[in-house]
Amino acid sequence: MGIIMNKEQKKAELALKTARGQIDATINMIEEGRYCVDISNQIIATQGLLKKANLLILRQHMNHCVKEAFEHDKGKEKIDEIIEILSKITGK
Repeated sequence: MGIIMNKEQKKAELALKTARGQIDATINMIEEGRYCVDISNQIIATQGLLKKANLLILRQHMNHCVKEAFEHDKGKEKIDEIIEILSKITGK
């Protein structure tokens, strides 16, 4: 029996699988000696997919885990987790 994923998780999984394919393509580009700007653009596209996947996972977390924690008066630790993640994302 497989794990049941919600909409955000399915979209995140697809974005991550696409990013994995782009990483493989980028490695091939380097091995083939392709133009550096083209390689850089491929890396930027991959970073965009990773950011998208992360936001989808965080949205899922907010809509499910954080919401449930607040319903059981345990929201403070979830807020602290989100603040820690945001500080990593923003580099602050």
